[in-house]
Amino acid sequence: MEKEEKKYVNKAEEDEMEIYGYDLCRWKLVLVAVGAICSGGFLLLLLYWMPQWRVKATCKRTTLKDCEVVLLRTTDEFKIWFCAKVRVILSLGASPLRDPNPVVHKVSNGHAVHFCESAAEENRNTLKKYLPVSKPAMQIRYFTHHSVKYFWNDSAQSFDVIRGLDESTFCSSIHNEYSTGLTKGMHDYRKAFYGVNEIAVKVPSIFKLLIKEVLNPFYIFQLFSVILWITDEYHYYALAIVIMSVISIVSSLYTIRKQYVMLHDMVAAHSIVRVSVCRGNQEIEEILSTDLVPGDTMLIPSNGTIMPCDAVLLSGTCIVNESMLTGESVPVTKINLPNPSEYPKAVGDEIYSPEVHKRHTLFCGTNVIQTRFYTGELVKALVVRTGFSTAKGQLVRSILYPKPTDFKLYRDAYLFLLSLVVVAGIGFVYTIVHSILNEVPTHTIITESLDIITITVPPALPAAMTAGIVYAQRRLKKIGIFCISPQRINICGQLNLVCFDKTGTLTEDGLDLWGIQRVENARFLLPEERACSESLVKSEFVACMATCHSLTKIEGVLSGDPLDLKMFEAIGWILEEATEEETALHNRIMPTVVRPSKQLSPESKQATDQEMELFELSTGYEIGIVRQFPFSSVLQRMCVVARVLGEKRMDAYMKGAPEVIASLCKQETVPVDFERVLEEYTKQGFRVIALAHRKLESKLTWHKVQTINRDAIESNMDFMGLIIMQNKLKQETPAVLEDLHKANIRTVMVTGDNMLTAISVARDCGMILPQDKVIIAEALPPKDGQAARINWHYADTLAKCTSSSPAINSEDIPVKLVHESLEDLQMTKYHFAMNGKSFAVILEHFQDLVPKLVLHGTVFARMAPDQKTQLVEALQNVDYYVGMCGDGANDCGALKRAHGGISLSELEASVASPFTSKTPSISCVPKLIREGRAALITSFCVFKFMALYSIIQYICVTLLYSILSNLGDFQFLFIDLAIILVVVFTMSLNPAWTELVARRPPSGLISGPLLCSVLSQIVICLAFQTFGFFWVKQQAWYEPYTAESDACNVSDVMNISSAHYENKTLHDEHYIKNYENTTLFFISSFQYLIVAIVFSKGKPFRQPCYKNFLFVVSVIVLYVFIFFIMLHPVEYIDAFLELVCVPYEWRLTIVVIVILNAIVSVLTEEAVDRCGVCFLSSLFGSREKTPKAKYMHLAQELLVDPEWPPKPRTTTEAKVPSQENGSYQIITVT
Repeated sequence: MEKEEKKYVNKAEEDEMEIYGYDLCRWKLVLVAVGAICSGGFLLLLLYWMPQWRVKATCKRTTLKDCEVVLLRTTDEFKIWFCAKVRVILSLGASPLRDPNPVVHKVSNGHAVHFCESAAEENRNTLKKYLPVSKPAMQIRYFTHHSVKYFWNDSAQSFDVIRGLDESTFCSSIHNEYSTGLTKGMHDYRKAFYGVNEIAVKVPSIFKLLIKEVLNPFYIFQLFSVILWITDEYHYYALAIVIMSVISIVSSLYTIRKQYVMLHDMVAAHSIVRVSVCRGNQEIEEILSTDLVPGDTMLIPSNGTIMPCDAVLLSGTCIVNESMLTGESVPVTKINLPNPSEYPKAVGDEIYSPEVHKRHTLFCGTNVIQTRFYTGELVKALVVRTGFSTAKGQLVRSILYPKPTDFKLYRDAYLFLLSLVVVAGIGFVYTIVHSILNEVPTHTIITESLDIITITVPPALPAAMTAGIVYAQRRLKKIGIFCISPQRINICGQLNLVCFDKTGTLTEDGLDLWGIQRVENARFLLPEERACSESLVKSEFVACMATCHSLTKIEGVLSGDPLDLKMFEAIGWILEEATEEETALHNRIMPTVVRPSKQLSPESKQATDQEMELFELSTGYEIGIVRQFPFSSVLQRMCVVARVLGEKRMDAYMKGAPEVIASLCKQETVPVDFERVLEEYTKQGFRVIALAHRKLESKLTWHKVQTINRDAIESNMDFMGLIIMQNKLKQETPAVLEDLHKANIRTVMVTGDNMLTAISVARDCGMILPQDKVIIAEALPPKDGQAARINWHYADTLAKCTSSSPAINSEDIPVKLVHESLEDLQMTKYHFAMNGKSFAVILEHFQDLVPKLVLHGTVFARMAPDQKTQLVEALQNVDYYVGMCGDGANDCGALKRAHGGISLSELEASVASPFTSKTPSISCVPKLIREGRAALITSFCVFKFMALYSIIQYICVTLLYSILSNLGDFQFLFIDLAIILVVVFTMSLNPAWTELVARRPPSGLISGPLLCSVLSQIVICLAFQTFGFFWVKQQAWYEPYTAESDACNVSDVMNISSAHYENKTLHDEHYIKNYENTTLFFISSFQYLIVAIVFSKGKPFRQPCYKNFLFVVSVIVLYVFIFFIMLHPVEYIDAFLELVCVPYEWRLTIVVIVILNAIVSVLTEEAVDRCGVCFLSSLFGSREKTPKAKYMHLAQELLVDPEWPPKPRTTTEAKVPSQENGSYQIITVT
């Protein structure tokens, strides 16, 4: 076939993949079957591990249009392969959103056709009953990958995801075309495409999980080793390895299954509920939520429900708890989507988007608490997305199929194993050649040559590596940090940047009312602490505070946005809502009424007539909220129309961002010093809300108000003043950030809050020091033929100290926004701040600037959940190891994507987050990093020790093979069980160091000092073993050992020899007992303990090894025992370990060799630690060293870039990308 052009699915999206088509090939299948039989099933294992090999080995390449199997490869740096089977459904049309044929509505005997995904033949027979012969059913081809269906798109000649009504649907179409609901036939036609509406998290059976876990390459190698040892009658160690593997597998299965069950329980809440839907013929039908498809019109029950899909509200109002999405368990009022055709003066029709129109969208998994409606009109919502396409479905997918996290340690681990395999290969070849030359029996050659592989690549390595992580996990649990992804603990040791959410993480959850500052005659009055004074009860300022909010009563309790609650509580008024019965008596929604509380009496209760006057006031003075224009983050304001009881004219009240409110007011009512006063408050970290009021014309009736456009109301307002709210820092925040700064760990704020508030909080907590410059990047998308642009503004630094001094003394901390190795460079002290809109524009139009901005970006405000994830990825792209600390489900994606995500909430976020802190405090962050560093150093120690263990045993066995000898089974057992396992499991127990230090541990095994350390110890061990092996042959008493040999010349030993004559003859064929064996056994046993002590590093990441009680005791006991059996032979122990008697002088010689070995090893390791780095840099550093991490390299470049950072009040424009390359030309204009 002709070479097909490369195709993609999800083009230009985060999960973009290359796609290739394949057909099954019978002759290839036969070849694979033969290969599998010949290799004893190993070929099948290899194909199981490598999907691309599996497809290429069993299939032939074909076009996507005709393929039976698709091969997918991600286009990111990981290049991961997946394969999927192409399936077929029968359908009347190719697109679910288009009416396929009028025939759909022509049903026989009143029955609609149901299109299922069962056997094609069954579908075909069903269709024949209803369809004319001339219209055969179409075969629609699709495949499923990561819970998403990809259907064949004939026009694009590729597979594509079928969208719901969330793309390319106009708001007017939603009302005019879709609001009546679907016919039964159309519903069934769509269901064939969209399938069942559920977020199915299937908990795999224990058996399935077991098979998947057991087929891990390490466990397969262990199985091979165990079989080999059993055939070689080495049963005890085989049993020990089997027991360790079983414990490891059971522990892993328990953890994985627990995660699946947690996730399943999280999504099961809305899996299946009964819902009422409208059919095209005005009928109401009750169906299961699993049968919903995009286009169905569902009725929202008045007592509320948990939404089973994403739907847009067509009529009525809903109060919804969206904590699953936003992390704030605050009820939000959702209003129906305005119909553009009903508002001639409206801006015009626009395409519906769940993000843009989220005030009108009910999201899957959110809880509708209650509904409001007109009499006789039902609360309807149009289903726009179902299943995994919904907001909650996408969150669950990000948890089920996370993007892999790259970590150098694990990549280096494979290289390390590969190098051991090469060493094993050399030994394997040497053993075979040497054995053949010495005419060794074939079965012995096979056993011994394979045995050299199991010696060099230790099967106990996975268990040894896991030990340090398990201990760290246990220590974290003791301090209230729970971990569901233990492998991430090591990665946390490398974190050099931590992103923090603001509200509830750095600051307290709630806001407190600090005070109010009213305006009279366009002048600010003095700030007032309380707004509930008697003189202000009837003022328009208090009326605005009483009415301009989205509060509602749920089961008698006032609830809503915390800011609104604090504001309403500050004036002490009462809110009353109409009951359903009252609403039913009228032809409209009854207004919510607010009135002063009867308890609003003055503090002095001397004059009873004043009390009576206030009592009358509270019963007579009340305000009805006629219409509410809810808060919009786009508009940054909310507005209400209200009427005082008895008044003819209505009032409009507005509150919102001060700059926005001031721009909508008459300029003569705004104080001249407005900007200065506002700046003073925002710099001190206060959240400032402005209020405005306007008397409406008397001609505006209730009915007109219900249909009027909000722009007509929100203009020509009178500026009334400011409300100042305080969001207090948590007590521990400044100290924790100071610890992180001292440890050269960057901190970044990612919040959904206001930009200026975020900057001021960043200053208060020490994230931005007082003298540092803050550059605000305001990016604007292309508009009216103008290119995208970024306007750069410099936020003024705090010239004079505020009442609260900064948390961190800048004298104490070297200001470094880059890695410590750039310490000598003169760093510019500046920070970038931007909001979510600007971040989105920069990501799309200024790709080249993204690395530069994230290098110094400190404050990211008004960030949506997906933007938080994108920021984490942008930071990872410049080689930062990123931690994320948040408390809400809106942080879920970022928590999952970060190298170390820490949730401060035990709700939804904890399912996605690798770590969950029991106490909602950021003090867990340095604790986790310290434990991560300790676990990482432990991993290095264990790796180095296991490498030396393998090489020491490999040298020992190879030397013995040269004289056709070997270590005995019980010698192996003593080394492997008594020494290695005891040492490995106790050397991992060192706790973390008490404080965070400024340098990080190395990230990979393949580093100069580490390799230098390992190689130097290998050379030392090789030298001393080789010396002992050859020196013993030079002794006067030496002779090739036989059963009659008597080097000790002791009569007792002769008696032992004759008593155990049968044992000796039994082992003679392996030639275990000889002087070389005994010498090497003692030297190598001491070498294991020497390298264990040498590699047990303590400060600055772990406590010193002498504080590890179990390790110290284990090493001392082993040293004493080996010295004892060497200097004072015990006949039964010698017989058990198959040792031979050597003269006492030689035993003392071995002691001298061992002591010299220990001294040389310790001194060499100390020298490598102190001088290794300098030596290596002088050896290889003739050329100037460039930093490995991209962010460090970029920081060096920017230091000499005269154009960076951008100058104040300049603009950077993006030109249209040229045809040749996709990059944008960036020009800066003043």
